[in-house]
Amino acid sequence: MANKAQQPPHLHLAEVTASQFLDIWKHFDADGNGYIEGKELENFFRELEMARRGAGVDPSNPIFREKMKEFMQKFDKNKDGRIEMSELAQILPTEENFLLCFREFVSSSAEFMAAWRRYDTDRSGYIEANELKGFLSDLLKKANRHYDDQKLQEYTQTILRMFDLNGDGKLGLSEMARLLPVQENFLLKFQGVKLTTEQFNAIFAFYDKDGNGYIDEQELDALLRDLYQTNKKDVDVKNLTGYKQSIMTLSDGGKLYRGELEIVLCKEPNV
Repeated sequence: MANKAQQPPHLHLAEVTASQFLDIWKHFDADGNGYIEGKELENFFRELEMARRGAGVDPSNPIFREKMKEFMQKFDKNKDGRIEMSELAQILPTEENFLLCFREFVSSSAEFMAAWRRYDTDRSGYIEANELKGFLSDLLKKANRHYDDQKLQEYTQTILRMFDLNGDGKLGLSEMARLLPVQENFLLKFQGVKLTTEQFNAIFAFYDKDGNGYIDEQELDALLRDLYQTNKKDVDVKNLTGYKQSIMTLSDGGKLYRGELEIVLCKEPNV
C-alpha cells in the first residue's frame, strides 16, 4: 500500500513507463481492491488536475465537481462510478501504450482466453511466471509492437508486480483479465456472483446430469441464466451470448470441464 503522505508519482510526466503506471495505480488504489473509487477517486482527480494545471484545486468548489463529473463521463466506460486499470490506461499517456497494446490484440475476451489457454496448459487458471514472458511476447507481436529483450523484461516484471501479490510465481486468469477493456472483461460481470466451493459443486452437479465431469454450451447457457436470476441481475441476451462464447474458449471440443468453469465462477484473485 502506498504511503499517503508520499507525493503522487509521475502524474506530471508527458508520458509514463509501464512501471511508472503501476506506481500511480498502487498509490491511488490505496486499499488494493482493484479500483480507484470514493475518496481515492477524488484524490486522484485532484492530483491529476494539479499536475496538469500546475496549481492547487479546491475539491469543495462546484467547478471541481463539475469537471470531475465530465471526466468520469469520458473515461468511466462501464459507468460504475469508479476507475479500473484498463480505464486508467486510457487516461494516462503510457509509453508505447504498453497496456493499450493488449486492446489491439484482444479485440474480444474470447481472443484473450484463447491466448491464455496456450500457456495455461494444465487448465489450472494460472500461468507460471516463467511462461509470462512468452505470453507477453505473443501479445506484443500480435499488436505489431517493436520491443527488445530489455523492454520485454521490464513489461514482464511490471505484470508480475501487478498480479503476483503473494510471490508464489503464478498469475491468475481473473487478474490478468483486468487488462482487458472493461466492456470486454466478462470476468468482471461475475463479480457479486462468485460462488463458494460448496455452491459451485452443487450447481455444477445439477447441470452435469450424467456425472461425466463436464457440461456443454446449452447447459452453460441455462446455468448462466440461473445465476443471473438468482442474483437479481438483468439478463441481456446479447451480452450473455458473448460471455458464454468467452467461457467456451476454455472448453475442450465443446466440453466445459469442472475446473475450467470454476476459474470463472468460483476462484478469487490470487491475493
